[in-house]
Amino acid sequence: MAQQHDLTAPPAADAADGRTTESTAFRSALDVIRGVEPRVADAIAAELTDQREMLKLIASENYASPAVLLAMGNWFSDKYAEGTVGRRFYAGCRNVDTVESLAAEHAKSVFGAAHAYAQPHSGIDANLVAFWAVLSQRVEAPALAEAGVRQVNDLSEQDWAKLRAAFGNQRMLGMSLDAGGHLTHGFRPNISGKMFDQRSYGTDPRTGLVDYDALRASAREFRPLIIVAGYSAYPRLVNFRIMREIADEVGATLMVDMAHFAGLVAGKVLTGDFDPVPHANIVTTTTHKSLRGPRGGMVLCDDTLAEHVDRGCPMVLGGPLPHVMAAKAVALAEAARPEFRSYAQAIVDNSRALAEGLLKRGAKLVTGGTDNHLVLIDVSSYGLTGRQAEAALLESGIVTNRNSVPQDPNGAWYTSGIRIGTPALTTRGLGTAEMDEIADLIDAVLSGTSAAPAAKGGLSKANYVLADGLAERIAGQAADLVAGFPLYPAIDLG
Repeated sequence: MAQQHDLTAPPAADAADGRTTESTAFRSALDVIRGVEPRVADAIAAELTDQREMLKLIASENYASPAVLLAMGNWFSDKYAEGTVGRRFYAGCRNVDTVESLAAEHAKSVFGAAHAYAQPHSGIDANLVAFWAVLSQRVEAPALAEAGVRQVNDLSEQDWAKLRAAFGNQRMLGMSLDAGGHLTHGFRPNISGKMFDQRSYGTDPRTGLVDYDALRASAREFRPLIIVAGYSAYPRLVNFRIMREIADEVGATLMVDMAHFAGLVAGKVLTGDFDPVPHANIVTTTTHKSLRGPRGGMVLCDDTLAEHVDRGCPMVLGGPLPHVMAAKAVALAEAARPEFRSYAQAIVDNSRALAEGLLKRGAKLVTGGTDNHLVLIDVSSYGLTGRQAEAALLESGIVTNRNSVPQDPNGAWYTSGIRIGTPALTTRGLGTAEMDEIADLIDAVLSGTSAAPAAKGGLSKANYVLADGLAERIAGQAADLVAGFPLYPAIDLG
């Protein structure tokens, strides 16, 4: 059994009625909400019950600490604070300056970054800020210098037309969605695929691994302005030293989206060639997922891009969310603690144990295993689509998400894969022994599920049939398993 982390360790009761400070805080908050809209209070309480009872294996989810959660529910929510620290478009932002500065300082310290920007509301916002910061540095700044003006408002109509045309003709090379990339890495229906003349790189069809020689050849031929590295469903590590070499060779800016594995970077599990911060020109991330903070985004960059990144508002963003920045500062302070390194290493240990447990039961895994926080199961070997497998697992008390696999014949909606991750369960204190039990539960569900016949012949990609009693049995076993690892044990809403 893994050692319980302090996030889940129950503190001693500190009130006369025996309640903890956390229980009092959250009970009081729900009482206030219930006085206005009781259905919302009930839904919040029900969500805690669901999360306590189910096996949460979604690789992009985690459990934030009570301190992080409470930092979001305060008067900072009432503040407008467009601009940056010390340069706001609104008065009365000195306290916002404090929390934004703390978030940035903690981020620079934790990640070893030259500059940090804590305002993005989400991962896609962080990526948009990064894209436009690079465009501002690489396209706009030279155009302004050539025209002899300081800002775009001073450009002549002719020069402005030239700049707009230049903005719309830049190239980006990013990892394809089915290889493990993200929607914002150039997927055509996403804004990133519409902003840029875009090309994708994939993985070696024999191994499922990034083919750096093929990527280099593509970069030489395509000559992109931006190369995007990072992933949301790639179960191995990326060599960012090689990625930077390729970018430098073709004159591209290297951008790394580390949203999924930021906690592994913060926890010093990914170092050297596998730590993106020393190698990338600009790095984006979310602050939840493996970093275990609030839902939000962040940008890290070198000094050459700092002034452009800080123009995220008004360039891309509107008013920042000061209450979320406060929570980011708290989460990053937690990530600086020594115990966070133990937590990050346990994420990877658990992921590898989960992969080994699935492999010995005959599951087919993309790349044959994992080196990070996630495992990608090709469920076609069970005769299922990802959508069918996801639904059958959910009915059985196991929360996952369907995901494309390389060269997926079922597309991005039905998919052929299931993505599972270990950050959340590791937060609860589950260890490698429990991962083997979970692998057994997953295999039992997938083996006991079959595709339902479609209405007009063939097999339905959406419907499935579970063996009698299987869902109830597995859900009971899953609930029993997590009951030994209480979630938020210091919080009693009863």
